[in-house]
Amino acid sequence: MTDIVRTPEDRFAGLPDFDYAPEYFETREGLRIAYLDLAPAGGGDAPAVVFLHGEPTWSFLWRLVFPAVREAGFRCIVPDMPGFGRSDKPTDFAWYTYDRHVGVMTELLDHLDLTGATIVVHDWGGPVGLRLYVEQATRFDRAVIMDTGLFTGHQKMSDAWNAFRGFVEQTEDLPVGMLVAGGCLTPPPAEVVAAYEAPYPDAASKAGARAFPLMIPLTPESTGAEAGQRVLAALAQDERPVLMLWADQDPILTPGTGKKFAAAIGYDGEPDVIEGASHFLQEDQGPAIGARIAQWLTAAG
Repeated sequence: MTDIVRTPEDRFAGLPDFDYAPEYFETREGLRIAYLDLAPAGGGDAPAVVFLHGEPTWSFLWRLVFPAVREAGFRCIVPDMPGFGRSDKPTDFAWYTYDRHVGVMTELLDHLDLTGATIVVHDWGGPVGLRLYVEQATRFDRAVIMDTGLFTGHQKMSDAWNAFRGFVEQTEDLPVGMLVAGGCLTPPPAEVVAAYEAPYPDAASKAGARAFPLMIPLTPESTGAEAGQRVLAALAQDERPVLMLWADQDPILTPGTGKKFAAAIGYDGEPDVIEGASHFLQEDQGPAIGARIAQWLTAAG
């Protein structure tokens, strides 16, 4: 097992709108993974909704979204992927791979033994979560997709993303909070920016946040590209219900990119536009997004 950083719990004290106690499980590799497992507002058994964050965020990203889903009668499961949030953070860049993250999240699904669930994905949560959706199909009945994609090696990366990748590659002590703030249309308050920095007590703990952009395959022969191609082809044939939501002012994954992705996976129509939002649309319009997901899930029955 590689060296890890386990963030001291006191760094998570007093986070705005995020007073939730995490659950933990240990992977076969010995990593401690954190997740929220929140019962529906009325209690009792209920279908689960799994929210997967991306880069460089953590479960805190969903705090304004999942309350409406809980109120609508759904169980909400919100993990921190390895390297993020309260989960253990390997310090070796080489530890971080697409296959390994899918494997860890598969272990979490096995631990929870979910069936009939909905997966909600954003950013890097998309390549991970949509692969789970295909490879663990018996666990999921539907998906919600927002501002993400699949990396096949054929995708064209935007100038904004290329600039972001270059910055991450050259910056050892990555300013995570600043990067999230820069991806919001409305600048978040200082305490929210600080909450995105909270999981990282030092530069070494940011290996995952730095590694993820560098993991994206840029040619069809690159590591991870074949898996992305396979998942894309499977989604194009998949008939389970999907809801797509897309920020109207995302400079990294533009609305045009969202339309192309919708066509590539055989989505019926175009993504629903979330107005007044940039890439981290959960910060800009979290309650509205939660209400839209809750409405869709309730209508699905």
